[in-house]
Amino acid sequence: MTITKMSQQLIPTRKEAPSKAESLSNALLMRGGYISQLISGVYSYLPIGFRIKNNIINIVREEMNAIGCNEILMPALQPKEYWSQSDRDNAFGEILFSLNDRKKRNLVLGPTHEEVVSQLFAENVETYKQLPITLYQIQTKFRDEARPRGGLIRTREFTMKDAYSFDINEDALDDSYEKIVEAYERIFHRCGVPVVKIEADSGAIGGKGSQEFIFLNDSGEDTVVMCNCGYAANEEKAAIQISIDENVNLLDIEKVKTDGLKTIDDLSKFFDLPKKHFIKSVFYIGSNKEKNDVPLIAFIRGDLEVNEVKLANLSNLTHLRQMTEEETEKHNLISGYAGPYSLNATILSITDDSLLDSANLIGGANEKNSHYKNLNYKRDWEANIVGDMKLATEGSLCSLCGKKLERKRGIELGHVFKLGRLYSEKFNIKIAGPEQQPIVPIMGCYGIGIDRILACASENKITANSLNWPISISPFHIHIIDLNKNISNKKISDSIEKINQQGISILLDDREETPGKKFADADLIGIPIKIILSDRNLKKNEVEIINRSSDETFYASIDTFDDDVINLYDQLNKECSI
Repeated sequence: MTITKMSQQLIPTRKEAPSKAESLSNALLMRGGYISQLISGVYSYLPIGFRIKNNIINIVREEMNAIGCNEILMPALQPKEYWSQSDRDNAFGEILFSLNDRKKRNLVLGPTHEEVVSQLFAENVETYKQLPITLYQIQTKFRDEARPRGGLIRTREFTMKDAYSFDINEDALDDSYEKIVEAYERIFHRCGVPVVKIEADSGAIGGKGSQEFIFLNDSGEDTVVMCNCGYAANEEKAAIQISIDENVNLLDIEKVKTDGLKTIDDLSKFFDLPKKHFIKSVFYIGSNKEKNDVPLIAFIRGDLEVNEVKLANLSNLTHLRQMTEEETEKHNLISGYAGPYSLNATILSITDDSLLDSANLIGGANEKNSHYKNLNYKRDWEANIVGDMKLATEGSLCSLCGKKLERKRGIELGHVFKLGRLYSEKFNIKIAGPEQQPIVPIMGCYGIGIDRILACASENKITANSLNWPISISPFHIHIIDLNKNISNKKISDSIEKINQQGISILLDDREETPGKKFADADLIGIPIKIILSDRNLKKNEVEIINRSSDETFYASIDTFDDDVINLYDQLNKECSI
């Protein structure tokens, strides 16, 4: 292994952050010469940034191979008809990069590869004897994000490891799923990025069982709901506990004049009742598989809020949005006075399950300035769809233990799904079973964001002017600052050669720069072990060694500092090992 000289490397450090930097870590990655932004959501990796990225990829690859996964590489360019076949062209919508080739064939730049891997499997696997099998790739993905943000967190071009397992039945899928989950936990630990595992919504990928691996951070774009009992879920998935009415006598319906009273707050004061006794009505427009607009009305208890992700899943509609005033009038809905009783039967109605166990509710009469008292589900109205669409808000109670939930911000680094036979059936995948009968394999899907791991690792012990990389993914293990060209000292050069022969990578700052510039750049670059060679220390027969992970400085004899450095490297490396 050769020693890398800074004078021969493109490491364009800068004093000030570019104006386009979106966060402190993003600014430091650009100031430290790790990345360069081309356009919004699109970045180049410079030499030391690319080294970190490759170190992360190598860890991911090692852990995936260790559990018997097969690495492949699928095309980024995909036929759009595959996406129509899976019904995901509508689900992804404008986020898909679409283009036509010279023969006018519709193509997309792949944001993910469920369709392609399903076709690949169908063409190359014939019998259950070839199962279980997990195929994975580490590849560039493309998503036309409306608002790229967070630096490397949400970009339009990014690197992802995506894996796909194929099994004969549910039990076998559970085994494959758990192996991946355990491998992911090892990957994040080795990369020096702490994560929490939470229940998650499957989103446009589809499927049922789903978990995310979240790096908790105040700048994160995801909201995580957590409880001391161990329950954790993302905001879109979180279940909450609510009070219910028990053994309540059902009263007769009564219409009440409520002139000008439209909000739950106003009605609660007028009737002198808590908000939970009211029915909240929210109007939406969604898109069905045929890409037609579908109007719907969601009913939920007055003290609760609608979780629009849950509502979209219940309705099986995409691109859900609240109606405009014009659309409300078009569908004969009276804002502030709409309710489930005598509702226009042509509009899709969805009721939250909180209303099933609530008695004698107050809801709109579907005419101006009027509400009904004592509405009860089943007796007075029924909905097209019933289910959980409650949003976990501040003060919501844990569904497991009943204690108050805590909301935190976080960044999704990995996501695992139990897809079931969703894609196998859509792509008509059949293989020979044990009795030669045709069987449809069951699938799992597993993603990790390589760039996101790098971005979150850069948050480790960050300061206003310095990064601090875990040694497992650092671009180099040791940064030597040679202030007076002391590297030519034979004792020193022999010791450094001994260190280098242990597989420990070294970046040598041999530039003709001031000590201040060298020290500032070393902090900015953030390599975990720093060695300073100066005339002052050499006169004392010493070498200065800094453990940036603990911010400790010690001095070692020129005669023994190689052993001290190797021991420090081993210590830091052990902290990132399983």
